[in-house]
Amino acid sequence: MASQKGMLSSALRVLEEALGMGSTAAGDTAEAVAAEGAYYLEQVTITEASEDDYEYEEIPDDNYSIPEGEEDLAKAIQMVQEQATDTQILEQKTVLSSKHAVPEAIEDFLCNFLIKMGMTRTLDCFQSEWYELIQKGVTELRGGGHVPDVYTQNMLLENENKILKKELKHYKQAADKAREDLLKTQKERDFHRMHHKRTVQEKDKLINDLKGLKLHYASYEPTIRVLYEKHHALLKQKMLTSLERDRAVGQISGLQETLKRMEIGHSFHAPEIRVVPNCEKENAPEGPTQKGLREAREQSKRKTKMKVNTKDSVFPSDVQPNPNLCLCKENICPAKFDYKLNNIFRLHELPVSCIITHPRKDILISCGEDRVWKVVGLPKGNVLLTGLGHTDWLSDCCFHPSGNKLATSSGDTTVKLWDLSKGNCILTFEGHTHAVWSCTWHSCGDFVASSSLDTTSKIWDVNSERCRCTLYGHTDSVNSIEFFPCSNILLTGSADKSLSAWDARTGKCEQSLYGHMHSINDATFTPRGHMIASCDACGVTKLWDFRKLLPIVSIDVGPSPGNEVNFDSSGQVLAQASGNGVIHLLDLKSGQIHKLMGHESEAHTVVFSHDAETLFSGDSDGTIRTWS
Repeated sequence: MASQKGMLSSALRVLEEALGMGSTAAGDTAEAVAAEGAYYLEQVTITEASEDDYEYEEIPDDNYSIPEGEEDLAKAIQMVQEQATDTQILEQKTVLSSKHAVPEAIEDFLCNFLIKMGMTRTLDCFQSEWYELIQKGVTELRGGGHVPDVYTQNMLLENENKILKKELKHYKQAADKAREDLLKTQKERDFHRMHHKRTVQEKDKLINDLKGLKLHYASYEPTIRVLYEKHHALLKQKMLTSLERDRAVGQISGLQETLKRMEIGHSFHAPEIRVVPNCEKENAPEGPTQKGLREAREQSKRKTKMKVNTKDSVFPSDVQPNPNLCLCKENICPAKFDYKLNNIFRLHELPVSCIITHPRKDILISCGEDRVWKVVGLPKGNVLLTGLGHTDWLSDCCFHPSGNKLATSSGDTTVKLWDLSKGNCILTFEGHTHAVWSCTWHSCGDFVASSSLDTTSKIWDVNSERCRCTLYGHTDSVNSIEFFPCSNILLTGSADKSLSAWDARTGKCEQSLYGHMHSINDATFTPRGHMIASCDACGVTKLWDFRKLLPIVSIDVGPSPGNEVNFDSSGQVLAQASGNGVIHLLDLKSGQIHKLMGHESEAHTVVFSHDAETLFSGDSDGTIRTWS
């Protein structure tokens, strides 16, 4: 019996160690057993060195509990074994997370929580008391003192939830803004759609109005034709009435003279008043109108006889030597660009349209829109001669090769030739149906060419006083015309953006040059004739190789239009008169562009003196500026 009690007490001690109960509390255990009355315990001291050398396995303290009323050794051992088995199974089934996360300590969790909630005073109290306890050694920092992963995960999820809420709010704001932009775009689309519909309606209305106006205009054409015929009939009646009036005045004056002679007492027989045939009309008295008509008839008869007797001029068959080639070789001097404004001559009341210099004398001729051309002496600028005769603005003028005659073109559709020694008009060419823009002399002096707004150019024979040829080919106004030096080739520049070279003998277009994008205002040859310069309405100046008929270079000094271009006597400098009042000088060797500023308004024309030491430019205010 005693041995059985000893075995029972040793088993209870092992169980106490397995359950984490201290071996030093033997008195408490004896009292518990006495209270039950089932066991008698005996105190036995187990030394560290056991006789049987048995190695005891350390059992972790997992707070196992034995229900009351079931303190059976076999059942307790079986429960311990089952707990160990379950622990092994759980360890085998545990799945480690892919993310290695260090758990957060309890004290760090509390500090972070207090900081997050803004409880600074509580945090200070907790930290001071907590670290004081740690220093005293009252509280131990155990490895198990960590916040479970569930709480940490909840905090992470809460933070992520807050971030997602912020992003959701941001996306809502972006969606609201996009919705507002969409509504605004839809409103603008509706507005533009309504505006387009209104524009289409206005366009249809304008088309209908234009059709109505065309019909209305067509209905007026017969009426205008009838009124025109009536006007001519009335003019004829007026002429006849004036003739009858002059005849009556002559008869009355004859009767008055007869009465005076009768009163004096002279024997005089009054002439009979009767209608006489044409052979007897010469003896009858005639009035001033009849006298003027008779003189006009006689003059026209004389001109007709002269035209019948005068033969047509002949174009030179051989190409004549160009004297400018020798001049260019002699004048091999550096080009001049440092022109300065020297003087201003006010010669016209309206804009100056053209300036030319005499081939040999120090004079220039200016034409203006006030229907007047003037001969000006240099360098003082005194007016030597004034020419009147055109009924509309003058557009261009050109010297005869000898320098003693002048050709002028005008908006009155005529070309006039003038004798500069007398200052009177010696010949008028009529044939264009619209304004004449330009004119030029042939180097032989027997032909004058003109270009017009009616899209044609004409070649006039000075000797036979008639149009020898009309050049057709341009589709818009022909703004410029010039003879190639000492040849039968004509160069024309048109508003249809093309240049054309014509044979004056046949009237055929030999070659056309294309490249300008706007209306060509002027075109000219170099003194040697190997190059062409042209300018258009957008300020673009082009240089062309006349031998190869190919473009060389294009210079854009726009957007102001280029009104006229001219070379100096050496052919090294090209001057352009611009619509913004600037004179551009282009150095053909270096390609540099120099500007002359001095015009107050638009510059219409520019020309060099023969020695290229002076430059003359015409302004739209009626003045001529000299640069030297």
